Amino acid sequence: MAEDQNEELLNEDNGNQETITKVTGMYKDWFLDYASYVILERAVPAIEDGFKPVQRRIMHSMKDLDDGRYNKVANIVGHTMQYHPHGDASIADAMVQIGQKDLLIDTQGNWGNILTGDSAAASRYIEARLSKFALDVVYNPKITEWQASYDGRRKEPINLPVMFPLLLAQGGEGIAVGLSTKILPHNFIELIDASVKHLKGKRFTIYPDFPTAGIADISNYNDGLRGGKVRVRAKISQLDKNTLVITEIPFGTTTSSLIDSILKANDKGKIKIKRIEDNTAAEVEILIHLPPGLSPDKTIDALYAFTACETSISPLGCVIEDNKPLFVGVSEMLRRSTDNTVQLLKQELEIKLGEFEEQWHFASLERIFIENRIYRDIEEEETWEGV
Repeated sequence: MAEDQNEELLNEDNGNQETITKVTGMYKDWFLDYASYVILERAVPAIEDGFKPVQRRIMHSMKDLDDGRYNKVANIVGHTMQYHPHGDASIADAMVQIGQKDLLIDTQGNWGNILTGDSAAASRYIEARLSKFALDVVYNPKITEWQASYDGRRKEPINLPVMFPLLLAQGGEGIAVGLSTKILPHNFIELIDASVKHLKGKRFTIYPDFPTAGIADISNYNDGLRGGKVRVRAKISQLDKNTLVITEIPFGTTTSSLIDSILKANDKGKIKIKRIEDNTAAEVEILIHLPPGLSPDKTIDALYAFTACETSISPLGCVIEDNKPLFVGVSEMLRRSTDNTVQLLKQELEIKLGEFEEQWHFASLERIFIENRIYRDIEEEETWEGV
């Protein structure tokens, strides 16, 4: 305290009029600004279109470049940097994640493998273009609200007019400052059926569906809210009396991490195996060879108990609405997405109706102009005022 007073007196003596700010208050403001920025601009998706800002900018850039042909991912990343004020690595990683979900982007080249955990090739070696589904349900510039990009040189969409519960289909995960979100993926057809039921005023229930398959216990899903839990098991079957085969793995794991957990359990004496083979390619196939005389059923129980063959996932539905985080269940997300789709379709139809009315109006004027031979009267006039 005395040091602060001495510093103030020293500044007054030197004619220095600078305002002295306490360090504690300054850091408090900076931390809040940083936390708000990470929540709104990086980690949490928007409820309107289901995109995080980097994902939305990637999709907008791909539409800018779209001519029906494949584009180098490096080119798309460079174009996205006109809208996204961060490095190219984060853009490329986000684009690979979208491409691996096989819904919005039609990919070409080595995009990695979600089953094995293999990473994608460098962005200069892989290509992408928008899928037909994305072109049908994600874009319509006539009903899109725009804002200036971070440097004010271009315009980017505030939200894309997505006419599908995209966030629930793809899932989403992010860690911000002070909160996180984990929305599990759901089945495409089940989401459509649930949307139809909502429009008809019927009750519906939706549960997660994982791209890695597996066996799920969703009894405590809790509609994807905080406190819920989903247990997921690998699918293990007996190939013969000394061999087990894993053909499906829990969501969030890879064959590499699963094998590592099995080897660690074997080293600790929790299970006994002879050797393990990973033959995974387009589909999972992990062969576990057992020593002679060991019970396959007991080994399967031990695999579920002591390895990553069984995992627990804690969902947490958090999205951005009106620039604020909102904790909401997956059923409410679907209702809002469906209602938003109805509003977007109404806007689209109103615009089309206006265009048709304008065309009809001009066609009617042309018809009157020709049928009444107004052009002849105009031809006889010699001045502009007469016309």
